[in-house]
Amino acid sequence: MQAARNLKDKMHTVKAMGKRFEREDENMTEMPEQEEAIFFNLGSKNSKMPAGKTVVEYTLDELRTPDDNKILARDIFLRVRGPEKICIIGTNGAGKTTLLKKIADELLLRNGIKAQYMPQNYEELLDLDVTPVEFLDDTGDKAVRTHIRMALGALKYTTDEMSHPIRELSGGQKAKVLLLKMSLSDANVLILDEPTRNFSPLSGPVIRKVISSFPGAVISVSHDRKYIEEVCTKTYTLTENGLE
Repeated sequence: MQAARNLKDKMHTVKAMGKRFEREDENMTEMPEQEEAIFFNLGSKNSKMPAGKTVVEYTLDELRTPDDNKILARDIFLRVRGPEKICIIGTNGAGKTTLLKKIADELLLRNGIKAQYMPQNYEELLDLDVTPVEFLDDTGDKAVRTHIRMALGALKYTTDEMSHPIRELSGGQKAKVLLLKMSLSDANVLILDEPTRNFSPLSGPVIRKVISSFPGAVISVSHDRKYIEEVCTKTYTLTENGLE
């Protein structure tokens, strides 16, 4: 009899816990399955680029390897107007990343536009010894920090990831730091080297959508067919004879 009473008491306790968990579940905001992907907006009203504006007319007589030992291409010319989304494609070793970096070096210093650059090697721009929050805000303002933490949360950062040095983050999380920096900067020209390469299958479509919806101009390099199809309004192939 005592064993039966004990079992009955345990079953009652389990049922009570089950009901409590059900009540807690009802009070929690239900997260749809797609929420495993990131939620992110890129750009603002200040990022809008007028349709007729010539953003860049870039010319380069010779594109050489970084060590200057070899000519990769000649007679390069690139014109970007308004909110065009440009993608530069080509074979491996054609010099796409080298060309994009040269374009970035020029546009980052140009007056009249606000350019931001995402290199293929994120560590070129990231300070690996600080946290994502510290990298994105050097004001120390509490409201700014709160806004950044909320934005990082939308990018699926955990509290632990927000408080650890950037060097400990995955490639995808490092990429998100640079994308958020672009968003917070009100840039109207984005220069992106393989922007989708470190994102998950769920996050990839979100990244493509936000870049496609960006109101400014985009100059990019990519091998991602979905990115090229869904985002880019013009595609150029880099050959030894220039951009075709």
